[in-house]
Amino acid sequence: MKIRLIAVGTRMPDWVSTGYHEFSKRLNDDVRLELVEIAAGKRGKSVDIARLTEKEGEAQLAAVANNDRVIALEVHGKPWSTEDLSQKLRQWLAEGRNISLLVGGPEGLSADASARADEQWSLSPLTLPHPLVRVLLAEQIYRAWTLLKGHPYHR
Repeated sequence: MKIRLIAVGTRMPDWVSTGYHEFSKRLNDDVRLELVEIAAGKRGKSVDIARLTEKEGEAQLAAVANNDRVIALEVHGKPWSTEDLSQKLRQWLAEGRNISLLVGGPEGLSADASARADEQWSLSPLTLPHPLVRVLLAEQIYRAWTLLKGHPYHR
């Protein structure tokens, strides 16, 4: 199964790439994590933010495969514990579908991207920096996978 993390933003600091890749490379063939970066639109005083967010959402949706289960990362989504995520991962593996995780830009996801989601997941009621979300998602997916495999990483 492939989990595609479709995130708005490019050119992340080195610590983000290092952290993300550290956890994504630990997964094996039954669960692969792939990062798809969507270029963020240029923000400024005279920019139509709603239109910009809509364009970012269009690019995100273009990266979603037809049969993917889509999960939107939304502040008002449902919070999952690590154990919940592990059970979700078990279900996803049994379904045999790939997963697309949508992470929006500074203003969040477009309405169309949110509407396309099969589920909405909240990592925290806190506002998290988008670069940190990538590392956090990679680590939690790895942790959930280790729970399924009986690996001692999650104690």
